[in-house]
Amino acid sequence: MLLGRVIGQVVCCIITPGLQGVPMLIVQPLDKKLQPKGKAIVAADATRMAGVGELVSYEGGREAAMALDETFVPVDHAIIALVDGVHITA
Repeated sequence: MLLGRVIGQVVCCIITPGLQGVPMLIVQPLDKKLQPKGKAIVAADATRMAGVGELVSYEGGREAAMALDETFVPVDHAIIALVDGVHITA
């Protein structure tokens, strides 16, 4: 499970068939201590519920393409869950 925080949204002018109505959000990947890790990515929101500031779980690669209603659409990352909280034990 990859964790990230939604930091913005993308407005698409041209939409690939199969991605109509799927929000595209900018996600900042996080490490296990919820600190920013690496560059921000664009992810298709399979939940259609995430908003700016939300903690989310996302997947990349083939799993991302399979997370949407129409499978194997051209996406690299997809938000698959909203995360209520994280509890880490040492």
